[in-house]
Amino acid sequence: MKAYVFPGQGAQFTGMGQDMYTDHELAREFFEQANEILGYRLSDVMFSGDEEALRATKITQPAIFLHSVIKVMLAGTDFQPAGVAGHSLGEFSALVAVGAIAFEDGLRLVHARALAMQEACELQPGTMAAVLGLDDQLVEDICAAITDVVVVPANYNTPGQLVISGSLEGVGRAAEQLTAAGATKVVELVVGGAFHSPLMQPAQDKLAAAIEATAFRNPRCPIYQNVDASPHIDPVTIQQNLVKQLTGPVRWTQTVQQMAQDGYDTFTEVGGKGSILRGLIRRIDRSLATDSL
Repeated sequence: MKAYVFPGQGAQFTGMGQDMYTDHELAREFFEQANEILGYRLSDVMFSGDEEALRATKITQPAIFLHSVIKVMLAGTDFQPAGVAGHSLGEFSALVAVGAIAFEDGLRLVHARALAMQEACELQPGTMAAVLGLDDQLVEDICAAITDVVVVPANYNTPGQLVISGSLEGVGRAAEQLTAAGATKVVELVVGGAFHSPLMQPAQDKLAAAIEATAFRNPRCPIYQNVDASPHIDPVTIQQNLVKQLTGPVRWTQTVQQMAQDGYDTFTEVGGKGSILRGLIRRIDRSLATDSL
């Protein structure tokens, strides 16, 4: 069975989408509609903005969402997923791609999510770090033992690569202990804050109302969601899981493993340069075929 997967932050690149805008009238219509909804020309930043401009959360999230969704629209009837999944932000792209929410609603939610996350980052500084070479359980145990400051597992990317998130002190202290426990490397990430941690609670509170006010429909196929790595088609459950996502971990390793167990053997990445999730999937299970749209 074939699955389509959608990347999150980190998949942006200068010039993204410009070829689609130039070559396809349908793409131009979606880009211009997005510019109008957002109230600024996102397309201009995507096409000619430098890396620093594209890295801003309020730009990155709608840019990656738009890039992925337009690729699906251009694919037309060739887009025939048996199931979908998205990494963090990519879950919104996946939901639009399979008809669970309208394009306009998805873009507004992503825009609101980006602004809410940016505000939460400004309220309380935080950071994230990639931990390489340790068993997930050991990373979980070390984070759980640090109780006076915030540090939690945030992204289960592959076996042996788990990203932690939290306050500056929390991540710093955990990094020292994880290194002492034998981590091959602990690398602080260049991010705006402590995504997928309790420090995102203010953002979750703001986004919850917007998600609950948005019309959700049954998707055309199951979506495997970040918070539980399980397939869902019930609109209410999908909404609830989407709200939990901002403070909960991205269980990408478990998602790919569950999808493989459920019979998915080909994974097509949609958006960005088409290589980020493919690389993670190959490291999770080398028997799975990957390509990009």
